[in-house]
Parts: sequence; C-alpha cells; structure tokens
Amino acid sequence: MRVIAGTARRINLVAPLGSTTRPTSDRAKEALFSILAADLADAFFLDLFCGSGAMGIEALSRGAAFSVFVDTTKAAIQAVTHNLQATKLQSKATLMQCSAKDAIQTFDAKGSNFDLIFMDPPYDGNWISDTLALLANTTILNEGGQIIVETETKLPLPEASGFTLTHQRDYGRTRFLFYA
Repeated sequence: MRVIAGTARRINLVAPLGSTTRPTSDRAKEALFSILAADLADAFFLDLFCGSGAMGIEALSRGAAFSVFVDTTKAAIQAVTHNLQATKLQSKATLMQCSAKDAIQTFDAKGSNFDLIFMDPPYDGNWISDTLALLANTTILNEGGQIIVETETKLPLPEASGFTLTHQRDYGRTRFLFYA
C-alpha cells in the first residue's frame, strides 16, 4: 500500500495489524481521486473509519489543506501516526481515537466543517445508514461538499435520508457512493 500521487508519491504506508482494515486497491484509489481532483485543492477532508489513513493521506498529498482522521482502535491511530510521519504531512492533520458518532457530534458542537467526508465503515450492520443519518442532522458538510462511502458491490445500497445519491462507481469488488 502506497501513496499514488502528489507530494508524498510512492511512499509506502503501513496498515493496522488484524483483519478489520481493508486497504483500498491502488486501482480503486486512483479512480476515486481522479474523480475528486477538482475538489481537492485546499479542501478540508474528513476520513471516518480511517484504518491506515491512506485515503486522507492521499487527499493531503494531492492538495487538500487539512484532514481529520477518526478511528476507534489504537492500532489504527498508531498506523496513521506512522504514515503521517513517513509522508511528512502531520502538520496538516488531526487524529481522533473515538467513534464516528462522537467525532461527528464534536465537530457539530464546535462548528467544524468539511468539504469532503470519506467513510469506509465495517460492512456488517447499519454503519453507513446510521452515520449518514447522523450527518444529515448536522451542519459539518460544507455547501457544495460531498460524502463518499466505500462499500462492497454485492451489498445493497444503504438508506441515506437527508442526502441524494449523485452517482456510484464500481471497481472490482469496491463500490464508491457519492452523496450531496
């Protein structure tokens, strides 16, 4: 796993040990960031369920102004810390070891806003629908911003009350859902 483009291009990243993190393939990551290219310059990026932090780091490497990384596990936060140091992007990042729900509530209470919110939650359960419902009741997504959800192609589309699915893209077993 590596950074594909930008200032940290070709730097290898580590993933947390265990089977809970599913690194996104280089092909899918490249396709996603090609779609987002025009939206990345000086963007504020939120990487929920961040795992290794590869998506937020890719966004920073390609010109995002700042990224917040959120995960519940200590192993994930350690991996992101290592990856940010390796890419020399730690000054443009904040890490939070807490649930997505707690992070979203904190951002809403503080008036924090993001241009792009990326989330790759566990595939079991209602993580996507529950997180989208929570986001719909906040003001943390900037006007004109979007939410990108990574899921598996075989899973049904989640309920997304409060948001409109603008498009989806499939790359092998990976599906990206884009909400506005």
